[in-house]
Formats: sequence, structure tokens, C-alpha cells
Amino acid sequence: MDEEKKRKEDCPLCDKIEYSYQLIGKKWIGLIIHTLLDGPKRFSEIHAYIPDLSKRVLNERIKELEDCGIINRNVIPTRPIRTEYSLTIKGTELGKALIPVEQWAKKWL
Repeated sequence: MDEEKKRKEDCPLCDKIEYSYQLIGKKWIGLIIHTLLDGPKRFSEIHAYIPDLSKRVLNERIKELEDCGIINRNVIPTRPIRTEYSLTIKGTELGKALIPVEQWAKKWL
């Protein structure tokens, strides 16, 4: 039996775990989630919080997080029209799970 196939049979959650590490391991993802833990923010507010992040990459990361169901995009039909981003329940749970990593980083890095 192929080693990879055997590993997957032995560990049905391995694919999900690996995917979650790939997602949160992408540059800026953790900081975007951290920023939104405080509540909904507009694109410019997220960008102001992470100034080294280019607008192009921020836009890409937000789209990825939307596609994963971690971020909601809410268009507010006022004049002028505003768009806010917030964490979904899934995103909030992920953000809370990352808090111990933040605490570890503050202590050890």
C-alpha cells in the first residue's frame, strides 16, 4: 500500500489539519484575523493596522478568507456606500484559537 494513502487512512483529519496550517501560515492571514477580532472594519482600517501589507495582497487575502467562510463582506447601502469586513463564527473561533500563539510569541520571540 502506498505510504501516503496509508497515512490518510490512519489519520482522516490529517488533510483538514494540514489545510488549516497552510491557511494560517500564509503571510498576513493571522494579522488580518487578529485585526477583525475587535469587530468589523473597513478595508482602509485593516490596511492602516497593517501598513506593510500592500492593498493588492490585502485584497487577495480578504478574498481567500471570504472563500473559506472566515470573513463576511457586508455592503452598507448608505451614501457613500461602505463595505465592512467581519469574522464569521468560524473565523471568530479561529481567531480565539490563535490567541495562545500570540501569547507564546510575546513571551518567546
